[in-house]
Order: sequence, then structure tokens, then C-alpha cells
Amino acid sequence: MPADTRKTRVEVEGRELVLSNLDKVLFPEVGFTKGEVIDYYTRIAPVLLPHLTDRPVTRIRFPNGVGDKSFFEKNKPASTPDWVRVETLPAPGSSKGRETIDYVVADDLPTLVWLANLAALELHTPQWRIGAHPDMMVVDLDPGAPATLRQCCQVALLMRDRLAADGIDAYPKTSGKKGMQLCCPIAGTQDADEVSAYAHRIAAELEREHPKLVVSKMAKNLRPGKVFIDWSQNNAAKTTVAPYSLRAQSMPSVSTPLTWDEVEAGAAGKRPATKPYTAGEVLDRVDKYGDLLAPLRTPGPELPIG
Repeated sequence: MPADTRKTRVEVEGRELVLSNLDKVLFPEVGFTKGEVIDYYTRIAPVLLPHLTDRPVTRIRFPNGVGDKSFFEKNKPASTPDWVRVETLPAPGSSKGRETIDYVVADDLPTLVWLANLAALELHTPQWRIGAHPDMMVVDLDPGAPATLRQCCQVALLMRDRLAADGIDAYPKTSGKKGMQLCCPIAGTQDADEVSAYAHRIAAELEREHPKLVVSKMAKNLRPGKVFIDWSQNNAAKTTVAPYSLRAQSMPSVSTPLTWDEVEAGAAGKRPATKPYTAGEVLDRVDKYGDLLAPLRTPGPELPIG
């Protein structure tokens, strides 16, 4: 195609963007194009953006689609527009030895569309907002084959009830791949080490009580047939896939908030234990339920440490 027909100028909330190669297929198995990726992120923005606000975003980019090479990106791209919010923050655990990173913060729709146009399919954020302690505890539930999402749902129910005993509310979502996460709003007054230690203690408790189903130790040889409760997600240097983010699977699957009724159904072998939700299905779910993770925007209690 002539170069000028591969680019489209659009205005998004007063910002001019140049979108390119909208017909490029990024999910080859189902023919899902970059234009459809941008459309999805534009339509999901009202519920996604509150979960990105004030959080540095790590992107996983797939310039030629999910069947080709990808790369993690934390630092701002060289071509970042001057209107995009950038925050220079410490870089604990940087694989390149950097002391700081210039992070993009996706606080608004123009930034989200700009990232989608860069084929940033996956968006990952930390459990803390810029300049603050963690305001969310995340527990990642990772099934070791032959365990599946069904066993994740079973462990999620156990974790929900145990956290409730400490006054902690948990909100479930699929990872968009094979596992789940539980997101828990907390007070934002405790550091990441304290949050990790609490999550580790609860995971170890459940492992002792349900040794055939749960494992809390990192060793991968212990995981087959069990669900690993990854308490280490609360480390200050780690990120978790954002709610409503696309995932780089054969289909445009999404990290999808669930109701507890759905988790109970999943534990019994019904969906969501069978397959992930896709972009179109998630848009329909938002029309039906709104943002099931809206409670994460309100601070929760302090964790009972010690």
C-alpha cells in the first residue's frame, strides 16, 4: 500500500495522534488487527484507566503480532510525545543496572491509544501508586499441570475465606492465561516487604491445611498438580497484568474481573475454568456488570502484621 494510506491522523481528547498499519494482523489465528486492538482499548478505557492512574506501566510489545518476537518496555520510547506523562522513578531490580527509569504513566485516553498504536498489547503495573506505599495486595494463583483454572478457583475460595477472617476483602480476576489473581485493597501505610510477608504467611497456612492442592514454595518441582500461591508478587520491583489488559495468546484474551459466583462455578468445573474471556466478551461483561474491581479504588484496612 502507498505509505500515506497506511497512516491515519486522529484527534483524541484534544491530542493529535498518527495511527499506523491499522489492518496489520496481531492475533493471526483469529485475524484480530491492530485497529481492533486500538478499538478495544478505546472502548474499555472508562474502566481500565482508573486501574492505571498514577501507576508506572510496563508494556509488552508485539510489533509483528503474537506469533513473532516481543519485548518488555519500561523506559519511555524515544518517540514519546511531550504530552505523555513521564515519571523518573527508582528502578529496583533493573536487569540493566539502571538507578532510575523514565516510566510512562497512562492516565488518559490519548496515552492509552498511543500505547495501543505501538502494539503494546499487555499492560502491567505495580501494587503501589507513585510516591506511596502499596495500596493493593495481589496474590497470584498459578496452576501446575495437570491442575487448571478449576483448581485455581478452588484455592481462590480458600484464600478469600482466610483473608476475610482478617477483615481483608478479595476481588478475583483471571490472568487471561492459565491462572488467576486476587486483588485486595489495603490501607497504603505498610511497605512492600510487610505486605509480602503477610501474603507469604497466609499462603503457608493454606499449604499446611491443603497440602494436596496448595503449594507456597517457589521450587517448580513441587508444583505439578497443585496451585502455587505466589505471594512474591507484592515485591516492590514486581508488576501484575492490569485488569482488562489484553494478553498475548492465540486469541485476544483479557485479564477479566470475575464475580465470586463465577469463581464458585469455576471451582465446580464450569466456566471460567474452561477458557479465557476475549476482548468482545469482556466489553459485553462491562456493559452488564460495570467495573467489578471498582472497590480497589477505595483504601482498605491495614494488614495484621505479626
